[in-house]
Amino acid sequence: MPVDSTEPRAGRLCRFAFFAAAAGLILCLGHILPSRAAEPALQEQLAVCAGCHGENGVSAMENTPSLAGHPVLYTQIQLFLFREGQRVNEAMNAVAAGMSDDRLTTLAEHYAKLPPVPLSAAPDPALDARGRETAESHYCGACHLPDYAGRDQMPRLAGQREDYLLKALRDYKTGARAGDGAQMAEVVYGLGEEDLKAVAHHIAHFK
Repeated sequence: MPVDSTEPRAGRLCRFAFFAAAAGLILCLGHILPSRAAEPALQEQLAVCAGCHGENGVSAMENTPSLAGHPVLYTQIQLFLFREGQRVNEAMNAVAAGMSDDRLTTLAEHYAKLPPVPLSAAPDPALDARGRETAESHYCGACHLPDYAGRDQMPRLAGQREDYLLKALRDYKTGARAGDGAQMAEVVYGLGEEDLKAVAHHIAHFK
């Protein structure tokens, strides 16, 4: 893949992440996996997911993401990483452990069709301004799109729970979240705690 030296670093990271994630998913899902225990019916599976992520994919649980409106490929990859133990979360590893490729694709397609989180509360003007400036200077829109709607393997961020966004940014910075975001660790490397809070606030309230 040729490298354009004039392209912003974040843009190059974004393109590399896309090709790496897509290629890895295709290669892994293309293999015949060992037989797994019988899966629950789809509605039973969705009920389990709703216990944390909300009936319509809109989470009301602290530090738990909303899933509504995420791109199909993003959710497919995350479920795959949880299933294979490459992304570690005790609850999600247990839920995804028995999922077939067809099931994780069906779930990804289901949540992609749900309407995104409705925005209500107005942002804090000063915090929002700081977050906007930081997000723009770190090219967040290069991967997640200028409206933060997400694309391909990049998640939708607009309207996401603020506490979850802050947790994710902290985890990328400390290395606690691995398996899906080497490029994110580099993006947030130089940001302090107040910067992370501002970015999370701005994107959570983005209209």
